[in-house]
Amino acid sequence: MAVELYNDGTHACLAFYDLVDDAHDSAVQATQFLIVDGQHGALIDPGGNMTYNGLLMAMQRFVPSKGLDYILASHADPDIIASVNKWFIATNCKVLISRLWTRFVPHFTSGRDIAGRIQGIPDDGLTLALGNSKIVCLPAHFLHSEGNFQFYDPKAKILFSGDLGASIVDHDQAAAQVKDFDAHVALMAGFHRRYMISNKICRYWANMVRDLDIEQIVPQHGCRFVGRAMCNRFIDWVEQLECGVDVITQNYYRAPAWK
Repeated sequence: MAVELYNDGTHACLAFYDLVDDAHDSAVQATQFLIVDGQHGALIDPGGNMTYNGLLMAMQRFVPSKGLDYILASHADPDIIASVNKWFIATNCKVLISRLWTRFVPHFTSGRDIAGRIQGIPDDGLTLALGNSKIVCLPAHFLHSEGNFQFYDPKAKILFSGDLGASIVDHDQAAAQVKDFDAHVALMAGFHRRYMISNKICRYWANMVRDLDIEQIVPQHGCRFVGRAMCNRFIDWVEQLECGVDVITQNYYRAPAWK
């Protein structure tokens, strides 16, 4: 079932939290997103094969598959874009991903020539037209992928933040809003310390997004941050976060015994 993050009658943002359910408990929880403006649609991080059928059917309520203009991929992990071959067959959409990853996308396909449908996002990002609205591809490099983007919807004032902000929760809790930020930190901290690269990069990101008009920050995994105050709490937390190369030690680089 789709959760409406925003809907003004002509422009809508939907989240699909239940396509990876308890039946797939061995798989990481992952959320898929659809932005619709009029008869135009963009999917953000549509996922792998286990989400494809449910997402294809669910999105028809909001925009027909032939009206899908874009698939926007934050990076090239399987839970982001492994189903891309099926989307190439079912729709006429273009796939946008960091230009660092464009030549890797065909490895998720059957090998036929789809080069004209893959567009590389330059390192400094770009702005896309979707119907009468816009989607901003924001640089988020090394958070956690070396070629990484987040997607900002200025009309809905939503930042789709990819893996930044991810929390480790049960499948049936993922659709919830964060109510107690301090308690929620425990669900984010371990993931962020391991997957994000450094405080330097976190500070760069915080400085960038503070200039945006944001009412929701919605990660691909786990609960979302709703309201300006809660979003600012999250931005402040990221800005102070020590992670990745800040905390790694020699213990991570010890050869296992083999004799």
